[in-house]
Amino acid sequence: MAPDPAQPDTTPQRALFRLVGRVAVVTGAAGHLGRAIATGLAEAGAHVRLVGRTEASLTALAAELTGRGLAADVAVCDVTRADQIAALLQQMGDRWGRLDILVNNAHAGRAGVMADSRKADYLGAMEIAVAAAAEMVNAGHALLRAAAAARDASVINISSMYGLVSPDPRVYGTSKMNNPPHYGAAKAALLQYTRYAACHLAPDGIRVNAISPGPFPPEAVCTRDPAFCGKLVDKVPMARLGKPDDLKGAAVFLASPASSFVTGANLPVDGGWTAW
Repeated sequence: MAPDPAQPDTTPQRALFRLVGRVAVVTGAAGHLGRAIATGLAEAGAHVRLVGRTEASLTALAAELTGRGLAADVAVCDVTRADQIAALLQQMGDRWGRLDILVNNAHAGRAGVMADSRKADYLGAMEIAVAAAAEMVNAGHALLRAAAAARDASVINISSMYGLVSPDPRVYGTSKMNNPPHYGAAKAALLQYTRYAACHLAPDGIRVNAISPGPFPPEAVCTRDPAFCGKLVDKVPMARLGKPDDLKGAAVFLASPASSFVTGANLPVDGGWTAW
C-alpha cells in the first residue's frame, strides 16, 4: 500500500534527516545562499536563529518562515565583533542551554582581480571567513559540547569551489564579475580550519564539516549578462547553474544524524565544476 501523503513520514530513513528539537544558528542568514540554508534546516524541523547585520531582511525571512509554520527568530549580530558574538551565544545559552547546529555562512566582499586586490582586502576576507567562524566556534564551544553530550553537535562552514581551484579568467572576460584572489585564499583557509577543528573537537563529540558551493550567481547577474552566465554553464559538467535550494539537502545532511560519523569533510555542491 502506498503511504498516505497526508501523514508524516516516520520511517527510519526519513528520521535520519529530521532536525526536530534541534537549535540552529545560521550567520549571513538573509543572504543569497544563507536564506536557502536556513530555510532547509527549518523545513527539516530545526528552530533556526537567523543571524546577520540587517534587521529588516532578517525579520522578513523570519516572517516568511513562521508564516509557513516553521520555527525561526532573529538575532542582529556583526560576526566580526567578538562582543556581539559573545552576547549572541549568551542568549542561546540562557534560552536553550545548547547549540545543536552552527552554520558559518557570513560573507562580505566585492568582485575584483589581482591588480586591484590590496592588503586590506585579504585581511577583511580572512576576518569574516575564518576569524569570525573560529570566534563563533570558540564562543559556542560549551553550548556545542552540551548538545553533543545530549545527542549531536554539528558545525558547517560555507566555503567555495574557489577554495579548491582558481577562477578561470577566460570565463569572466569583460563581465567585471571576476572572483578576487583574496576570496579564494580565505575560503581555502576556512577548509583547513574545518579540518583542524574537526580533529581537535572530535573528543567533545562535535562534528565540523564544510560545504563548497559552485557557481550560484543571482538571477539579476544572468539577466544583466546572459553571455557571462552561459560561459559559467559551459564549465559545469551538469550543464546548469546552481540554485540556492540545491544547498538545502547538503546542509540538512551535515546537520542531521545521517552524517553522524562524518567530520573533517568538504562537500562540493558545484555540479561537478571541481571534478574536471
